[in-house]
Amino acid sequence: MTAETITQLPIPSHFDARRVGEVWRVPYQQTAVQAKNWAKQHQLSPAAEDKTRICLLAIDVQNTFCIPDFELFVGGRSGMGAVEDNVRLCEFIYRNLSVITEVTLTMDTHTAMQIFHPVFWINDAGEHPEPMTTISFTDVQQGKWKVNPAIAYSLAQGNYTQLQSFALHYTKRLSEDGKYPLTIWPYHAMLGGIGHALVSAVEEACFFHAIARNSQTNFEIKGNNPLTENYSVLRPEVLQDDRGQPIAQKNSRLLEKLWTFDAVIIAGQAKSHCVAWTVDDLLAEIQTQDPKLAQKVYLLEDCCSPVVVPGVVDYTDQANAAFQRFADAGMHVVKSTEAIASWIDINL
Repeated sequence: MTAETITQLPIPSHFDARRVGEVWRVPYQQTAVQAKNWAKQHQLSPAAEDKTRICLLAIDVQNTFCIPDFELFVGGRSGMGAVEDNVRLCEFIYRNLSVITEVTLTMDTHTAMQIFHPVFWINDAGEHPEPMTTISFTDVQQGKWKVNPAIAYSLAQGNYTQLQSFALHYTKRLSEDGKYPLTIWPYHAMLGGIGHALVSAVEEACFFHAIARNSQTNFEIKGNNPLTENYSVLRPEVLQDDRGQPIAQKNSRLLEKLWTFDAVIIAGQAKSHCVAWTVDDLLAEIQTQDPKLAQKVYLLEDCCSPVVVPGVVDYTDQANAAFQRFADAGMHVVKSTEAIASWIDINL
């Protein structure tokens, strides 16, 4: 394959767009054989030989967010947003298999007792907050919501006073830092559960890429710290406790890895939350190093959807405003239906 002949590849016959919204077992060995044959048929070289190195960063493409009737399905305004996004994402991976050097997948990873889950909080009536409740600094300060004393055993070695003090500090920091207020989410992305797993069709596409290009898929776990939200894969919402001691740290290793690529393409769920927060943190790092680095970043706007709960919340406008801000900073907002080679000067 030469620079003059870079074209989008056909979609392999095993891909069935009708099954993208379903959960099923990927037949790894069969898929591996197909991928090897596909690589030979289309003369795909190993990713190690890529002169222009391109990373696809797919954020939280997991059942919990992407399969209808799962805990936090991201429907967007269409009602089927994440499914439609993942059809396009799979097709994008297959069509651009020859030029995607590496795929990095983030995995939102939770357990029951985390600050954004109902069991963490309780009111004077002994009730836990309902999912989608927001808890402000004022709510904690006035005692509307308090840390559930029973969980201090698991999370603070029985020190309830310390945990309650942290909760006050946490909600205050969110407000001071201009973050979203603390939202109580349904139990989701539970470690060991089926909701935590990758969408089957996306997993298959990434596995196919790994075998066809001899490129290990990179997995980034995020969100497993019980004391902070972690929308962004690059850093949690709060880094220190009320005594100034670190509770978490930035993902400097991933940041350094991303800079080694000539281009970083970003997709995933949800556009308004984990995608927006990740890109926002990436932009903040770029602006401290070299604003021109923003030109390395490409946002697949048709492979991500905002959180929309009809009659409750609609983050579409906030998500669109964030993407406009990223574009104004020099990042590229693109569509998956366009070949990568049409945006990036690929040197073979």
